Amino acid sequence: MFTGIITGVGRIAAVHDLGRSLDHGKRLEISTPALYLDDVGLGDSIAINGACMTVTSFNPTENLFTIDISAESLNKTAGLNEVGTTLNLEKALRANDRLGGHIVSGHVDGIGAVHRFEQIGESWLLQVLAPPSLAKYLAYKGSITVNGVSLTVNQFEDQDQGCMVSINLIPHTIENTALGQLKTGSAVNLEIDTVARYVERMLSWGATLKASV
Repeated sequence: MFTGIITGVGRIAAVHDLGRSLDHGKRLEISTPALYLDDVGLGDSIAINGACMTVTSFNPTENLFTIDISAESLNKTAGLNEVGTTLNLEKALRANDRLGGHIVSGHVDGIGAVHRFEQIGESWLLQVLAPPSLAKYLAYKGSITVNGVSLTVNQFEDQDQGCMVSINLIPHTIENTALGQLKTGSAVNLEIDTVARYVERMLSWGATLKASV
């Protein structure tokens, strides 16, 4: 469980094949800020650009840890297999931690595309085209996770290609996450609000039940 509040910015230092076919995944070596791994242990969960991964080895002295990512996860996410990619990192939530963002599972629901990213005044406007399958979960002032960052939907517009979501990024977010490196056309990992999942399930279950009576 996560909150979407980024605790560090890392980088993919190396990518290793776990096999020779497309059915095999990758092993990633990820560099972190100094001291980031001081409280990390084997098997801990860390969200990498919004995708929950398991620490398979770590070296605090060199500020490096590794994860194994399956071919399925690579197919369902963006930006997790290229050396040099900057990553948003978040350690798993502890029971006594503050819930500063919103409840985030670390399961990517879809891949969006950056439509517009530009500075307006002191802040930045980020517009992301979400897949049509996610449109029903997006609402004004609702929560969305973009590359692991908990953000608020300021405006949305349903289109044939999907749902255009507008988000305001304050300077602190730009300075302390990897979102500042986005550009038009960038693919981003999206996760919808957990509450929206349950609302959709309850409504669809009720409709199905009435239809069967």
